[in-house]
Amino acid sequence: MDKRIVIVTGASAGIGAATAIRLAKDFSGLVLVARRQQELELTATAVKRSGATPLVVPADLRQPPAADEVVAETLRQFDRIDAVVNIAGAVPQIHLFEMTDDQWIDGAEMKLHGARRLTVRAWPALKQTKGSVIFTSGNSALEPKPAFAAVATINAAIVALAKAFAEQGIIDGVQVNSILPGPVMTDRRTGFLKKWAATNNMRPEEATSRFLSASHIERYGQPEELAECMAFLLSPMTKWMTGAAIRMDGGEVKGI
Repeated sequence: MDKRIVIVTGASAGIGAATAIRLAKDFSGLVLVARRQQELELTATAVKRSGATPLVVPADLRQPPAADEVVAETLRQFDRIDAVVNIAGAVPQIHLFEMTDDQWIDGAEMKLHGARRLTVRAWPALKQTKGSVIFTSGNSALEPKPAFAAVATINAAIVALAKAFAEQGIIDGVQVNSILPGPVMTDRRTGFLKKWAATNNMRPEEATSRFLSASHIERYGQPEELAECMAFLLSPMTKWMTGAAIRMDGGEVKGI
C-alpha cells in the first residue's frame, strides 16, 4: 500500500463509516471526522483491522475553525493529504412552509459550508499531491419537492459547488467529483421511515415498503455499495474523470 492519506467526514456512521472502512484497503492513513467521538472510535477499530492507520478528529464542521483544525491535525500526523471525502451533513426533511430560518442555516452550515471550508483549507496540500475530492449530494437535487425543499436546494448547491471546484482543479491538478445517492438504508433512513410511518398512521414495516414502491425501485441501497463507488472515484482508473455528478440510486431518477 502506497503512503496515501484521506480525510473522511461523517465517518461515525452510515455511508461515512462504510466508506472509511472500505478506503482502508487503498489508503495507508485515514482521518476520521465527525461530532461523535465514541462512534468514530468504532470506525477506527475497523480501519485498523484493514491495516491502515486511523486518526480520530472529533469536530463540528458547522463551526468555521473546525476545518482548520482537521487539516492541521492531518498534516501534523501524516504530513500530506491525498483525498478529501465530504459525507457529513444531514438536512431535516421539513415542508417548505414549515422549515425555520435556523433549520435552513443549520442544514447548510454542515453539509454545504462545512464541506466547502474543509476543501478550501485542504486545497494547498491537495495541489501538492495531485489529489482528489468527493462531495456527497443526493438525487433530491434533481427532483425538488415541497416536502424536502431544503434537502433538494442544498444538494443542488453542492453539485454546483463541486463543479466550481473541479474547474479550478483542472488548473491546479486536483480531481473533484460529486455523488448523488438515492434511498440508502442507514440509521438516518430508518429514523425518517419511522417518522413517516407515524405521520401517515402506518407501521414502520409498511412505511418501508410503501416508500420503496413510491420510489419505483427494487430495493434500498446499502452503505457499502456507496463506499465502493467512492473507492472507484478515488482510484487511478478514474483520474481523468472530474466535474462529474454521479447518481447511484437504483434507478429512482429516470431523467437523462
